[in-house]
Amino acid sequence: MSAFLLSQILVSIAIIFDLFSFQFKNRQYILLCFISASILIGTHFILLEKWTAAALMVLAIFRFTAGYYTTSKKVRNFFLVATVLVSALTFQDHLSIISCLASLFGTFAAFHKHDKRLREFMLMSTSLWILHNALALSPMGVAIELLFLGSNFIGYYRFYIKKKNT
Repeated sequence: MSAFLLSQILVSIAIIFDLFSFQFKNRQYILLCFISASILIGTHFILLEKWTAAALMVLAIFRFTAGYYTTSKKVRNFFLVATVLVSALTFQDHLSIISCLASLFGTFAAFHKHDKRLREFMLMSTSLWILHNALALSPMGVAIELLFLGSNFIGYYRFYIKKKNT
């Protein structure tokens, strides 16, 4: 089995976690899904030799784990700086910049106290990951992020738009 095919299979499995993530209201459950998906997506990027994205996914595992326990601005700021450092140390090309920006928005999401703002920051992060994965030529990477974006919109609608109208 080729590294590319295996990468696409792993990211396909991650879809399950991403689809469930935003259907929870509890931010801890959302973050547990993010951790599980990040492990699979990070491995996917390793197989594609997208080193900045892979390193940022490893960092995301730690970031989402920390975010599970705290919303501390100091911890958030540590991960913002770590994101920039990891991106600089693994810089390959324009994809490194896009994945860095996506990860920065994900960092703001992980440490926001309210799931509504977490969802809003993840909309920005996900949009950038869609662009990254399209340029990295990962069709399942694009698919997972599109589904993740859709799941986020559905959850946002269920919890914040529909709720207002009823």
